[in-house]
This record gives sequence, structure tokens and C-alpha cells, in this order.
Amino acid sequence: MHRAALLEKLDAYTGFDQAEMRMCTVLERFVQVNPRCFERSLDIGHITGSAWIVDLDKTHVLLTHHRKLDRWLQLGGHADGDPNILNVAWREAREESGLEHVKPVSENIYDLDVHAIPASSKEPAHFHYDVRFLFTADRHTPLVISSESKDLAWVPVADIEKYSADDSIMRMVHKMRR
Repeated sequence: MHRAALLEKLDAYTGFDQAEMRMCTVLERFVQVNPRCFERSLDIGHITGSAWIVDLDKTHVLLTHHRKLDRWLQLGGHADGDPNILNVAWREAREESGLEHVKPVSENIYDLDVHAIPASSKEPAHFHYDVRFLFTADRHTPLVISSESKDLAWVPVADIEKYSADDSIMRMVHKMRR
């Protein structure tokens, strides 16, 4: 079963707080009942993979100003059929930043989030079941802004709320600090 590896990771994961634990339950159930969960064509929603990229000193986080959503977020994207979500997050990290030497800290899940995506002219409203992994990279390496972004920035962890006070972003910051 192509969903087994993700279900195993989800089963081993412990959420940071009650809200994340509920999202873990929702995400796990979504994967269990939707064999096409990795396919973007599943209109109700799909699995996405994200990279929370910190610099080597763990003082800065790489954020992208997402072109479609017009918000500062972690890098990531659609699985497009790939059930290896760590590889999805890794691929998206490289594609969206131009960083060739971004490395996963662990194969374990760092964070989970289930969030609504508004309807657009190309697709109906749906959910992203986002599985996030922790990565490191050298913040002195030049970045390349992709067509999916308006900008990229290494944001000091202490200033992150100036870019985004989103609950899921702040949860990942709190995880870094513990």
C-alpha cells in the first residue's frame, strides 16, 4: 500500500498541542480513506509536503512570499502522486529557493497542518493536508526566487511575527525554541 509509509510516520508522531493532535487525527483519517490522497486531482484535498528551513545557527528561517496566497509561508507544495512526502518537501525546498545544499535534519515529521485553500478560477476550494519536515541550509548561499514566489527572505526568528503571525508558523517557531 503506497500510503503505508506516511501512515507509519503519522502513527509515530506526537502533536505539539491539542490543535495539532486533532489535525494529526484528521490527516491520518484522510490518508486512510483516500487512496488518491497524494493526487492533486482529488478535489476535496490532497497531501502536501513542506520544508521548515533554518540556517545553520538556528537563528533564521527561510520564508517565501507565496504568489497566489499573497502571504509569507514555509516552502512546500503538492505531492503530485509521490507518496514519499519527505522527498516532496525536499524537492520543493530546492525548487522554490534555488538552494542545492538544503538538508533534512530528520526523516521524522516536524509539524502537521490542515488548512483550507480558497477557490480559484482553476480549482474549487479544498484542503491541504500538509506534512512538514525540518531542514537546514546555509543562509549565505544565494537564493533564486521561483515563479511561485514574490520574494524569499531569511527571517530572524525573533522577527517572524512581522512576516506572519499565522498559528501554524508560530507553532513551528515554538518548536524551535524548546
